[in-house]
Amino acid sequence: MRIAVIPGDGIGKDVTAEAVKVLRAVGEVFGRTFDLVHLPWSADHYLATGETLPANGYQMLRDQFQAIFVGALGDPRVGDNKHARDILLGTRFELDLYVNYRPVRLLDDRLCPLKDRGRKDINFVVFRENTEGAYVSVGGRFKAGTADEVAIQEEVNTFKGVNRIIRHAFEYAVANGLTKVCMADKSNVMQQGHALWQRVYKQVAAEYPAVTATHQYIDALAMFLVKDPGQYQVIVTNNLFGDIVTDIGGALQGGLGMAASGNIHPGKTSLFEPVHGSAPPLAGKNVANPMGAILSSALMLETLGAVDEARAIERAVEAAIVEDQTTADIGGRLGTREVGDWIAKRIQN
Repeated sequence: MRIAVIPGDGIGKDVTAEAVKVLRAVGEVFGRTFDLVHLPWSADHYLATGETLPANGYQMLRDQFQAIFVGALGDPRVGDNKHARDILLGTRFELDLYVNYRPVRLLDDRLCPLKDRGRKDINFVVFRENTEGAYVSVGGRFKAGTADEVAIQEEVNTFKGVNRIIRHAFEYAVANGLTKVCMADKSNVMQQGHALWQRVYKQVAAEYPAVTATHQYIDALAMFLVKDPGQYQVIVTNNLFGDIVTDIGGALQGGLGMAASGNIHPGKTSLFEPVHGSAPPLAGKNVANPMGAILSSALMLETLGAVDEARAIERAVEAAIVEDQTTADIGGRLGTREVGDWIAKRIQN
């Protein structure tokens, strides 16, 4: 498997090193060869060269690699985060990675911030539409920097985009023996764009009679994720709302350091990354939690068909939590590198 590795900025470099360590360990155990090609695209590269990624960068990622692994992007030295936008959002749009896949699974009861809730309550997935919505940069600013400034940011919804992400959510439920899909929107206020979500959801749901299809407004969904997360199996929503509720999901499973994600076009080159940011002040200090990155590598292998390898990584991460071989953010005493070493050795043994 040929995989592009973009460590990026800040702690992205730290956690990516541990994910790579674990990938190599699982490759040795299962007899797989991972051709991991490190690409320098980052704030450092942009500041040194003026290049976010080369002119043929998107084509190269699509044609020369089976998957892309990104650590984290973002650096205060690049005020507008142009490099992060071009590398991450650009890849999502150019490779049409329309499925943002966020599994939310609590690996140990003690990590849950909710009273009287545990592993049985927090085990669901969120599918976020990844190429439309408020993130397409349609809009503009008029009289910027004055007291009369006007800023317009449009949300874009198409039948193609809405239909394929909703259909993907139902297909996932059926393939994994799940019986509940919940769609979240704000159609009581955003009556034009979200009427499309309502229409398509009802049409697609009718094709899956074995799946119970429900709907909640996004504010209600956010409330119920905290009050009663156990009611959810599959959630599907738009780009902006999915971005928000998956951070709630990350908190439910122990913090953003535990959260993995995939940006996927089924059957094509896709991108995988931990949910957390780059946290430049923590870079190189051996304190970042690498588990989100390591679990993202498992998600990548699962998507590429290496299911046994993915499960081996997940079991090793879970064992590290149970045996308290973790970083300080989830109650442990190890550093980033030591956690990666422990998980790699667990797989090898």
